[in-house]
Amino acid sequence: MENTLCFHCGNECDTKTISVKEKFFCCNGCKTVFEIFSENDLTCYYDFQNNPGAIPEEIKGKYDFLDNVAIVDKLLEFNDGNIHVVNLYIPHIHCSSCIWVLENLHKLQRNVSASQVDFPKKTVRITYNSETISLKEIVVLLSSIGYEPYISLEDYEVGKKKVDRSLIYKLGIAGFSFGNVMFLSFPEYFEVSGFWLEHYKGIFRWLMFVFSLPVVFYASQDYFISAYKGLRSKILNIDVPIALGIAVLFIRSSAEIIFDLGTGFFDSLTGLVFFLLLGKFFQQKTYNFLSFERDYKSYFPIAVTRISSEGKEENVQIYDVEKGNRLLIRNQELIPVDGILINGDAKIDYSFVTGEAIPVSKKSGDKLFAGGKQLSGIIEMEVLTSVSQSYLTQLWSNDVFKKDKNSSFKTLTDRISQHFTITILLIAFIATAFWLYFDASKALNVFTAVLIIACPCAIALAAPFTLGNMLRILGKKKFYLKNATVVEQLAAIDSVIFDKTGTLTTSKENEIDYKGVELSSEEKALLKSTLRASNHPLSRMLYGSLKEEMISVTNFKEFTGKGIEATSKETKIRVGSSSFVKNTEEQINLDTSVHIRVNDEYKGKYIFKNAYRNGVGDLFSELNFNYNLAVVSGDNEGEKKYLETLLPKNTSFLFNQKPANKLHYVEELQNKGAHVIMIGDGLNDAGALAQSNVGISLSENINVFSPACDAILDASKFNQIASYMKVSKKAIKIIKYSFILSLCYNLIGLYFATTGQLKPVIAAILMPLSSISIVVFTTVATNLLGRKIK
Repeated sequence: MENTLCFHCGNECDTKTISVKEKFFCCNGCKTVFEIFSENDLTCYYDFQNNPGAIPEEIKGKYDFLDNVAIVDKLLEFNDGNIHVVNLYIPHIHCSSCIWVLENLHKLQRNVSASQVDFPKKTVRITYNSETISLKEIVVLLSSIGYEPYISLEDYEVGKKKVDRSLIYKLGIAGFSFGNVMFLSFPEYFEVSGFWLEHYKGIFRWLMFVFSLPVVFYASQDYFISAYKGLRSKILNIDVPIALGIAVLFIRSSAEIIFDLGTGFFDSLTGLVFFLLLGKFFQQKTYNFLSFERDYKSYFPIAVTRISSEGKEENVQIYDVEKGNRLLIRNQELIPVDGILINGDAKIDYSFVTGEAIPVSKKSGDKLFAGGKQLSGIIEMEVLTSVSQSYLTQLWSNDVFKKDKNSSFKTLTDRISQHFTITILLIAFIATAFWLYFDASKALNVFTAVLIIACPCAIALAAPFTLGNMLRILGKKKFYLKNATVVEQLAAIDSVIFDKTGTLTTSKENEIDYKGVELSSEEKALLKSTLRASNHPLSRMLYGSLKEEMISVTNFKEFTGKGIEATSKETKIRVGSSSFVKNTEEQINLDTSVHIRVNDEYKGKYIFKNAYRNGVGDLFSELNFNYNLAVVSGDNEGEKKYLETLLPKNTSFLFNQKPANKLHYVEELQNKGAHVIMIGDGLNDAGALAQSNVGISLSENINVFSPACDAILDASKFNQIASYMKVSKKAIKIIKYSFILSLCYNLIGLYFATTGQLKPVIAAILMPLSSISIVVFTTVATNLLGRKIK
């Protein structure tokens, strides 16, 4: 039935459409899920959204490792006798239908007592009775309805994740104290007289003192710790003048209360800490459902199937695998260690490790590397190295993954704070010396007043609110940054490096061109019918592109790593490599191609070209004006000439690059003084992403996989990279304008402080006013800037 969509998953149904209750399904898997939902009165699943489901994958034996009690214990969040709680990551969660069916698991399995979905994180938290159902049975149930969990080695090692809520507690305490101190200070502001106010004035002041204690000794402790560490390292960071201002505010205010000299500046003190913490909270409020620190553990299996010397299959933890062990690797499973292929037809996808787009065939005796994915049936391999010594793990042993980029990057705020601190201290000492000469009674008051009013709260707020808002805006535009520092680092970039496979190209489509003698419709039908029996990725792609009707074929044979042949009536066809079809015309071939021979005549070849993302040429042309550009790929040079015509002339090209080569290339540029951004998509780019000043991982699905990086870019927004980089530069300008505005407030405040006229009411007005105006200015300016992004 032409153009019929599957009622469950929405995929197009082919000639084998399955019909149940006047509804059409593309496969038995989708039909089975529908029947399960129907039997359990869960068909409301299809009411929330059309075609919300996913085709359930074949998982036979895949989760046998969950029979291992030690592994299950590591995965559980809660284990109290019979009651177990587990939190599973479900990549397919995408709509309200998903939430509804996953939170109604108890209707499918009565031994599940509760299930709760965290939609942003794409996780479901399941509570179940371990005496009547196992974790393996729950995982199999989820997989059978199209919601297969993603369980990795990282989940096994991390265990329970602790949530740090200390900032929220500090912000709450500071806000509570600030509100109460402001309320108690009103009579002092307006000098309201009255018997009761005068009678309880002392109590009000001591209450303000009490409210300030948790603010100074708990809520603001991070600023004192940071200032101490900075001074110990001989660095004047922004927290030095902040800590000095808080300390002076508290000491002077406490002295005024104790000796009954006045009301002090407790309102300014608590307000200062509250606004500072609010800025920090706003900056940290980013996309916690994205992971920016993923490595090989994020997608390595927890356990593998080991074949014992007696031939028995057993599931063992990945770290228990030793040299000499024999492993069973199923279709679509990852190879966790380096080894030698013993049995089976191996077609390995190394795209995550090497960047090479086309799977490679391996025969018995060939070496297999960790990180490859088996694409064709079951294979057996002998282990050469443990998981900690494999090729892929050694990539992560590089020192580049242990360094902290932020520690070597000095922010704009830190650079200005050095000069600010010295300047304020000079003004304070000069003003004090002046008053010691003319009126010594005012000297101490002036010294403390300068330090109080010049506290850089507005400067400290400018960057968090500007960059924090930019994180939110860019996130809405599908560009997710790890932290606010990345915006500043983006603004300083002068060199841009792109990976090719999966970055400039898209895996969702390929261009297939035919070169040679035109095939007749009968020959195309024979070709398609022959390809149908092959599981090779190129065969599947070519099969899908041919529109001819099927015909019957005989004598089908597949020669591993070479090609296939078949016969129809009197016509014999051979499909495969150039040497397999005995093509004597072509000596050197860098193209990815499939050659055709019909009877004794060589016909030609189908050339597979990567489909480049829309706007690649325009993006490079736009970046070419301000940046040095390079393309670094693990692929061969087959498409170099095409890229040279597509991209600007001064673009550098490096092919056949291993992961270590990419990392070293980035390092070489940095040693020459370049600030490098690396844009890639796979594990083969992870070293270069970590080494670069800014590493951007391009992802077709931001929640499925991204290697260690500073930012994750949705692939649909690839052509907007230049816009994002321009916006980052303009965001830095907004911060600089905010500093100028803050300077104006400081000059006004310093006038009152140095002349000995600073009163609590003036400080109470100026300090919150400067903070609020900076927050308003940065928020409005960044929102206007965000509207310019497409």
